[in-house]
Amino acid sequence: MTTEIPLPPRELDEIDRIDNSLLFPTFTADTAWTLGNLLRQRLLPHPNPVVIDIALAHGQHTLFRATTHPGTNPDNDSWVTRKRNTVLRFGKSTWFVHNKMAGDEAAFARKYALGERAGEYAIHGGGWPVRVRGVEGVVAVVVVSGLKQEQDHGVIVAVVGELLEQMGVEIEQKRKED
Repeated sequence: MTTEIPLPPRELDEIDRIDNSLLFPTFTADTAWTLGNLLRQRLLPHPNPVVIDIALAHGQHTLFRATTHPGTNPDNDSWVTRKRNTVLRFGKSTWFVHNKMAGDEAAFARKYALGERAGEYAIHGGGWPVRVRGVEGVVAVVVVSGLKQEQDHGVIVAVVGELLEQMGVEIEQKRKED
């Protein structure tokens, strides 16, 4: 298994295509455990302390939570919550929302009339919606926090893709015809 983290695209159509192509056949506590451990193993060679959190969308029940190295702090927990909130509200990865808003948090807060609640959301990569084939909406949220935002997102997408392959899931990777 490689430790390199592929950088994700910045084009909205491409981010959306990739995110929507990674569909689980089912998603259980066992799936979350396997995914969380694979993410942790991939991230261990990186020196930064990283938090990995996987929670169900309904009730935000945590199925997996771990760190890679000493040095995380309560601020990491805040990032996890804020990224999860963004995925749950918009049904998109935080990387998608970040690129849609060109990283402009003030514009994001204005556009969605967040007012005093703006601090409850983060538009930095690393929050990703788990979807299950045949199920409407987001089933769970995977959050990685501690690297550069494009790495936080990139590692999730890479590891989810690898896990789905191991599970024998065919991933539809068709590019949109120009």
